[in-house]
Amino acid sequence: MTSHDHHEHGHEHAAHDHAGHGGAVTWAAAAQATLHCLTGCAIGEVLGMVLGTAFGWSNLVTIIAAIVLAFFFGYALTMRGVLKAGLPLRAAVGVALAADTVSIAVMEVLDNATMVVIPGAMHAGLGDPLFWGALALSLLVAFLLTTPVNRWMIGRGKGHAVVHRYHH
Repeated sequence: MTSHDHHEHGHEHAAHDHAGHGGAVTWAAAAQATLHCLTGCAIGEVLGMVLGTAFGWSNLVTIIAAIVLAFFFGYALTMRGVLKAGLPLRAAVGVALAADTVSIAVMEVLDNATMVVIPGAMHAGLGDPLFWGALALSLLVAFLLTTPVNRWMIGRGKGHAVVHRYHH
């Protein structure tokens, strides 16, 4: 591991290079970036689905709540790290938007679509293993299919690569 591999926000990265740092992006680096993004997305997604299910909201309102909360928590986790690195708030917002928007959007389409297509998942109660199993599967699908997107973006100096400029 290099000194670049452990960052202030507490997650570790496999040794890798980003565009502009010279070198190809590894699948491990893309997976780590996706996991970072998935953390915020999962907090919001789970919270939105739990709230919608607990309060008996319609599927549409539940999905909207999950999406809004996923973006909120995804951006918040990124901003926490870059604010800690000394960026002013306005710049931190810009970095979070640049780093996470595409990744979160792809994840949200994938995980919500997965929840919708699994029969009964959106109507299962919080005590029903179908609800939790479908939610876990939806996040796995989002991770697996968003990792190649993040690898492509990082290789072009976009997405999660933007955050790494502030972690040296």
